[in-house]
Amino acid sequence: MDAVAAVSDLELVSRVARRDESALGLLYDRYGSAALALAVRVLGDRAEGEDVVQEAFVRVWEDASGYREDRGSVAAWLVTSVRNRAIDRLRRRGARERATERAAAERPLATGPLELPDEDSAPRIRAALKELPPDQRETIELAYFQGLTQTELSARLGQPLGTIKSRIRLGMKKLREAMTGRVAP
Repeated sequence: MDAVAAVSDLELVSRVARRDESALGLLYDRYGSAALALAVRVLGDRAEGEDVVQEAFVRVWEDASGYREDRGSVAAWLVTSVRNRAIDRLRRRGARERATERAAAERPLATGPLELPDEDSAPRIRAALKELPPDQRETIELAYFQGLTQTELSARLGQPLGTIKSRIRLGMKKLREAMTGRVAP
């Protein structure tokens, strides 16, 4: 293992908080391509995906001191930031673009491998997703990979909003348990 790979994500974020540009570069080298893959998957456009990734890493630079290890891994923090920015961008699109996006979303979700930031955990996440009940898995995939809001999911799946919220909450709890090996309270 080289010296760069031996530096933990937590150490890199700590260095970014102290304005170490090289640490930000290392974080980008580690997670940039996975972040871009997620942004492109949500937005359906590479150029917009690149913009979103840039915005997310600028935010990391500005707010690295706000990272809290007890709320999740650095990878999860970065992925959540990219996902949220991509969804915000989807919401800002004009009416015509939103209509086109909805039509594109009617296509079946790709069944290929998920592109996630941590290569070691990708097989575990795929396996955990497969273990979810089909309704929870579908709801989570639509929310996270197609960027649908809970209200949009409710309309698309013909289910009450409360049901959608419960599916996401329960599904995410099961995924968290599968990834950490701990049962959530």
